[in-house]
Amino acid sequence: MDRARPRTDIQTGEVVDFDEALLASLPAELREELRAEAIMLADAFAPKGRAHELEAMADALTRGEARSAEPQMDRRRARGLAAALRAIARSSEG
Repeated sequence: MDRARPRTDIQTGEVVDFDEALLASLPAELREELRAEAIMLADAFAPKGRAHELEAMADALTRGEARSAEPQMDRRRARGLAAALRAIARSSEG
């Protein structure tokens, strides 16, 4: 019977922010377009820049609620817009 041996070659994990990774993976033009759209939405619906309001909008986009109101918005765009809103929320906290 082979006994389990502790492994010493295991590397530590890296925490990746999915929203940042998603935005970084997009073409620069689309990324800037989504950021501009997120800023307009934030100014219109969360004028005080409260992070929880921005997070709520991002969550609604991620769940697909915006697509039912705005059918031409595809999932990729909604997810990118949600990531941009979360980036604004993070920057408004600090």
